[in-house]
Amino acid sequence: MGRIMAVMAACLLASGVAGGAGAQPVYKCTVGGKVSYADQPCAHGTATVLSVPPAPADAGKAAAKLERDKARLAELEKGRHARAVLEDRERERAARAAATQRQKCERLRLKARWLNEDLARAGREAAHAARLKAKRQAEALAVECPA
Repeated sequence: MGRIMAVMAACLLASGVAGGAGAQPVYKCTVGGKVSYADQPCAHGTATVLSVPPAPADAGKAAAKLERDKARLAELEKGRHARAVLEDRERERAARAAATQRQKCERLRLKARWLNEDLARAGREAAHAARLKAKRQAEALAVECPA
């Protein structure tokens, strides 16, 4: 029985019903450079009364707002994730396109080099045709792969 009474008294003190613990002032005492906090004014040193903010008036509204905020956060996070997935796909697509373009440019450069080699080996009669082919290939390379 005594144990139950002790538990009930502790609950009352913790909730602030007994003695109005939430409404009592808190004193900040400074004695010799050391700071302490108490529920009574300091005997020696400097005392400052600290204001204790009141408890929220409506906990139900706060809980409802918290739930709305959580739902909004989840919605925003879902949207951010969707945008990140789209950005990743776009980066991958751009990387594939760049790789394809590099491969095409390398093929054109190789073809131009082979035509220049054919031109160097061509006899007098075929030199004009080989020169024309090499020139056209160089132009195609310049159009597809500037620089």
